[in-house]
Amino acid sequence: MRTPKPHLIVLVAGFAFALITIASGVVPLEVNWHDDATVQRHVFDNIPGGVKFAFYALMTVAGVLVGWLSATRAKNWERGQIAHRRTTKANAKRRAEDYRAGVWMQTLMRDPAAGIMHSFIYFGFLALFCATILLEVNHQVPPSLKFLHGGTYQGYAFTADVMGVVFLIGIVWAMVRRYIQRPYRLKAKTKPEDAVILGTFLLIGVTGFLVEGFRIAHDGMPEFEKWSIIGWPIATMVDGLAPTTIENTHRLLWGVHFIGFLSFLVILPTTKLRHMFTSPMNMYLKDRARPKGAMKPVPNMMETELESFGAVKIEDFSWKQLMDTDACTVCGRCSSVCPANNTGKPLDPRKIVLNVGQVMAATGDPVVSPPVGMDAGVTVDADSVFELITPEEIWSCTTCKACDEICPVNIEILDKIFDMRRYLTLMESDFPTELGSAFRGMENQSNPWGLSQADRLEWTKNLDDDVIVLEPGDPIQTEYLYWVGCAGAYDDKGKKTVADTAKLLKRAGLSFSVLGPNELCTGDPARRAGNEYVFQMLAMQNVEMLNSSNVTKIITSCPHCFNTLENEYPDWDGHYEVVHHSQLLSELVDNGKLSLAGATLDERITYHDSCYLGRHNDIYLAPRNIIGSIGGVEVVEMPRNGTRGRCCGAGGARMWMEEHTEVKINVDRAEEAIETKADRIAVACPFCMVMLDDGVKAEGKEEEVAVSDLSAILLEALDNADQAALAAAGVTVSPSPAPEE
Repeated sequence: MRTPKPHLIVLVAGFAFALITIASGVVPLEVNWHDDATVQRHVFDNIPGGVKFAFYALMTVAGVLVGWLSATRAKNWERGQIAHRRTTKANAKRRAEDYRAGVWMQTLMRDPAAGIMHSFIYFGFLALFCATILLEVNHQVPPSLKFLHGGTYQGYAFTADVMGVVFLIGIVWAMVRRYIQRPYRLKAKTKPEDAVILGTFLLIGVTGFLVEGFRIAHDGMPEFEKWSIIGWPIATMVDGLAPTTIENTHRLLWGVHFIGFLSFLVILPTTKLRHMFTSPMNMYLKDRARPKGAMKPVPNMMETELESFGAVKIEDFSWKQLMDTDACTVCGRCSSVCPANNTGKPLDPRKIVLNVGQVMAATGDPVVSPPVGMDAGVTVDADSVFELITPEEIWSCTTCKACDEICPVNIEILDKIFDMRRYLTLMESDFPTELGSAFRGMENQSNPWGLSQADRLEWTKNLDDDVIVLEPGDPIQTEYLYWVGCAGAYDDKGKKTVADTAKLLKRAGLSFSVLGPNELCTGDPARRAGNEYVFQMLAMQNVEMLNSSNVTKIITSCPHCFNTLENEYPDWDGHYEVVHHSQLLSELVDNGKLSLAGATLDERITYHDSCYLGRHNDIYLAPRNIIGSIGGVEVVEMPRNGTRGRCCGAGGARMWMEEHTEVKINVDRAEEAIETKADRIAVACPFCMVMLDDGVKAEGKEEEVAVSDLSAILLEALDNADQAALAAAGVTVSPSPAPEE
C-alpha cells in the first residue's frame, strides 16, 4: 500500500479539525445537555448566541486555513531526495526516547537559562491548551459523564491559574532576554515576527486572566471561585463596577482573547512558531541507519549513472534536510558554539539552515513564507543555495559537529555542509588552492602530504623491537593490526605517538602488526573536503587489502582514521572491530595489564577532546580515565569540554588549509588551555597535537606548557615507576632524556 504524501496528511488533518469544530458547535444545540451541579463553570457564560456562532464558524475556517498553509510547507519537503527514516522494531525505542527528550525540554537544558524560560512558555501553554480542551470535552458529554464540577472543578481552576502564571512569566522573561539583555545570538536574528509572536502570547495570557476575573464578578462572586487564585483577586477589584459595565467588559475581553487565539492559529504555520509541530517531528526522526560519525553515502562513482553529485538545488537535498529548515527555532545556539563563527570566519551555521530554507520557500510551488523574515534587499532568483550561501562559508567549517550536538531540535547542519562541499569540489572544482596539493598527494602518493610510501615505517627506527609488517594477501598472525595513519607515519609528533603506543602495547603483551608501505590514507581528508572520488578510490583499495589478510581487529591512534574505518568502511564491505588507542589503553589500565602501581607524574594536566573522538563517536571517558589513574596528576578541565569542547581547527581537511581571517582557531583553543594553569595539555589525536602545539608556541608559552598524547603521558608515568623500583632495589638509574614532543 502506498503511503500518502505528507502534505495530503496535513491537509486532511486540517479538514478533520474543521469538521470536529463544526460538530462541537452543533451537538450541544441538539442534545441540550446540562450539568446541574452548583460548583461548576458554564461554557459561553454571558456570550450572545450570535457570537457563539461566529466562534465556531471562524474556528472552522481557521482549521482549514492552518491545514492548507501547513500542507504547502510540507509539499516543499517532498521536493527532496529519499531519506530512510522509517520507524521499525529496531529503532522504535530510540525514537521514543529522542522524542521524549525533546518534548520534556531535556535538550533545551543544554543552555539552562534559555531552557527554563522556554519550558515555562511551553509547559504553561500546553497546560492552558489542555485546560481549554477539557472544558470543551466536558461541554460535549452527557450529564452522567460530566466531570468539571465540585472539587474537580476547583482543582482544575487552581491548576489552570498556576500554569497561566508560569506561562506569563516565561513570556515576560523571553521579552526581557530578547529586547533588554539582548545576547548576540538573539539580537543578530531578531525580526518583527518575534514581537508578533511574543505579543500574541502575552495578549492571550493577560486577557485570559482578565476574562476570568470579569466572569467571576459577573456571576456574583461565588465562594468556590476563590480557587481561581488570579481570577478571584481581579474579580474583587472590579466587583464594585456597574453590572452592565462588568457584563459588557467581559464580552469585550472575551472577544479580544478569542482574536488573540485566532491570531496564534494564523501565525502558527507562517512564522517560526511552526516549530511547535515541526521540532517534535524532527526530534522523533533523529535516529538514522548510518552511524553518528558517518557521512551520507554516495553510490560507487565508477559505476553510477548520476551526472551530478552533492547539493546545489533544493531537489538535491533529502526531504529530511528540507524539513530541518522548518524545524529551526532560530535560537542561535549552533552559532554560539561554532569555532569558525566565534573566531571571525564567515560561517554561521544558523544562516546555513535558514538560507537553505529561504531558497526552498522562494522557489516552491506555491511560494511560501521563509523560515524567518529575509533581510532587506536579499532576493532569490534561482533554485540554487549558492544564491544566498558563499563557498567561503562552506570551506570555513571544521566539521567539528558542535552545531549538531547543541541543537535542541536535532537539526543536521553538518550534512548540508558536506553535501554542498561535494558539489563545489566534484562539479565546480571550487575549493581552496591548498587542498589541490592534498588531493594530488592522496591520489598519487596515497597520503595528503604527498610523501613517499617507503617512509611509512620511519617511526619504528628508535624502537627496541622489530615491528611485524603484514604483506597484502598474507593471513594476519597477530591479534591486532595497528593502523598507523598518515600523521603517525609522516608527522614528527605523530611518529612519537605511534612509537609510544607500540611500546605500551608490547609492555601489555598484545601482539600487533602494521601494513607499513602498503597502508594508504583512509580517505577521510578527501571525503570531508567533498572529494568523494578520491575517498572511494582509497577506501576500496584499503578494504581489499585488509580483507585479503583476514583482518578483523584494528587499533588506531588517529580519531579520523578511527571514524572512517569504524563508521564508513562498512559501506564498502569493510567490517572490522576498530578501537582507538585511548580506549584500548584505558582497558589495559583497568584490567591490570598495564599496572600503574607506583606510576606518578607531579603535574597539572588538562585534556582536550578531539571532535572526531568525542562528538562524532561519543568517546569522552576513556582518555580521562587514563589521566585520572596516574598518581600525582591534578586533572583540570577547560571551560569548554566534553560535548561542548572547542575544536582545534584541523577537522574537515582544514589541516591542509590556512586560516586568513581574524583569530586562528587553534590559538583560541590554546589560550583556553593555558588559562587553566596546566603544565601539560593532553590530546588523543595527531591533528590536535599539531594544532595545539602551534597554538601554544604562538602564545609564547612553549617553555611553560607541553602538549602530549595520552600514550606519551602514560609511558612517562610507567617509566617513572620503573625507575623508582630500580632505585629502591639499589640499582643506579641514569636520568631519562627529556621527551621529544
